[in-house]
Amino acid sequence: MHELYAYMKECAAEAARVARGVDADRLAAPTPCTEFDVRALVNHWVLYTSHGLEHRALRKPLPEALTERDFTAEPDWADAYAAQLDRAVAAWADPAVWEGEIDLGFATSPARQIASLIIKEMAVHGWDVAVSTGQEYTVSSETEEFLLRVVDEHAEMYRKYGGFADPVPVDAGASAFERALALSGRDPHWAPR
Repeated sequence: MHELYAYMKECAAEAARVARGVDADRLAAPTPCTEFDVRALVNHWVLYTSHGLEHRALRKPLPEALTERDFTAEPDWADAYAAQLDRAVAAWADPAVWEGEIDLGFATSPARQIASLIIKEMAVHGWDVAVSTGQEYTVSSETEEFLLRVVDEHAEMYRKYGGFADPVPVDAGASAFERALALSGRDPHWAPR
């Protein structure tokens, strides 16, 4: 739990920083997720990595109203996201939350696995948002290695459901995070046209 919780806190802090760097005039810009512009991507990111993270810890389903909400329509959405991330991370501070299974509505999975996948979403979509808005996404080398392990373990499942594209080749000297991005079907050197 301690290692995973440290990765969660680090990725949440970086997500909050990136969110605060998103200018309103970039919300219609393209992203590495071809089906999303920045607005749609941010709404997905905010929903699942902050509200979803907290609701999973509390073993509660996401309310329908949240799934339909345009978070970016609120002028202080980035600060609200940061505050919600703080609440979500705090909900995982209890060691008991990491035990047992979490009911996803269609299946149950170990809490640690769910937390790992949401941390991965926080980081990978955090990178998507960052590069789409002229920013960088940076985490420690330990967190990069963790993210690579999670992506590697679950890449085929994500591809099966259309969450990841085919892997992208990378240079031999690529960082662990660049390899994780490439394995998820992203070009680590993607930039807006």
